[in-house]
Amino acid sequence: MSKVISLIVSFIMFFFPMLNVPNVKVDKSKFNTEYANIFVHGLSGWGSYDWYYDAMPYWGVFGGDLMRYLNARGFESYCASVSGTDSAWDRACELYAQLTGTRTDYGEEHSKRCRHGRYGEDFTGKPLVEEWNAEEKINLFGHSFGGATVRIFAELMANGSPEERDASGKEVSEFFKGGKADWIYSITTLAAPHNGTSAYLVREEILKDPNATAEERAVVAILTVASMPSLDGRDRRDSAESDMDIDNAMALNKKISTLKNVYYFSYACSATEPADGGIYLPKDGAVEGLYRACSVRMGRFSGTTKGGYAVDEKWRENDGLVNTYSALAPIGAPAVGYNSANVRTGIWNIMPIYQGDHMSLQGGMTVNNNVRVFYIELLSMINSL
Repeated sequence: MSKVISLIVSFIMFFFPMLNVPNVKVDKSKFNTEYANIFVHGLSGWGSYDWYYDAMPYWGVFGGDLMRYLNARGFESYCASVSGTDSAWDRACELYAQLTGTRTDYGEEHSKRCRHGRYGEDFTGKPLVEEWNAEEKINLFGHSFGGATVRIFAELMANGSPEERDASGKEVSEFFKGGKADWIYSITTLAAPHNGTSAYLVREEILKDPNATAEERAVVAILTVASMPSLDGRDRRDSAESDMDIDNAMALNKKISTLKNVYYFSYACSATEPADGGIYLPKDGAVEGLYRACSVRMGRFSGTTKGGYAVDEKWRENDGLVNTYSALAPIGAPAVGYNSANVRTGIWNIMPIYQGDHMSLQGGMTVNNNVRVFYIELLSMINSL
């Protein structure tokens, strides 16, 4: 089956006009580091441990495998395969197991509280990277919900989990011991809902609307199916959907510190433009058809969360699934606009807003986007710090 899919995708790629892009030459003369680059997918995503990645790469999609392209140009790059729907905590545990080539340990305290097994897939003998430590650091890149994943991953690497240390005693995972902040060089988030997304509030709005269109009802189906947590009897709060709820995302932010020796970069996306009445509408041809109705609703939405947070006009600009405002930086974290002459650690460097929809920095789907030059320039900038 995988060979059939690969042939189909290869056929599409051969005839797709956007794919014929020139190679990019890389000038390494100004590089100060060349650490491995670890890419973490978003909701319902997949990575190199999944058999279908070769046929349909998450990173690059119809534009070709971005990992292969970057590696061919001297940028050591890998893409993780974490759960597509479970919580940022569970995904972070899976990422650690893949990076270290160990069995996934979700923690004694967490697994009991969330009602699922403590151990997951065993990656012994097949680590994502051959060498990873304080000298051989990594750069982390998280797309969409991958942003929350790499942030909580970094928090646990640095400070561990007192709850897990108490619950597990001598059996505690090295991941929960902390003390490894210096194993991470940089974190870059790409269209990440740091503060949650109003897409789920829009879903509830559509469900209550008797006049909702077929396209809007499709939004409900897409968000529901894509966010469905593992059917293992776990607490429903131990899921990506729960973590992306605005109230819960902001609560999670309070548990995640900004590490003083790590470089932070964030890219928010926008595929909308202001219109009369203070609303935002999708730009023509800029938003995937699947997300257009959601984008329209998000561009008009105002309301209050169950926790009492006011989602006002500044949340209306969006990329189809995530509010541009939410993707800038975690609320309350130190942040500045990116200045190439003064890039500092321990603070979020907010990059210029990327003009594209939620999938644009992944490579796009029906709205194809060549991201090769973007990532060559990004990785070159990080290596030059």
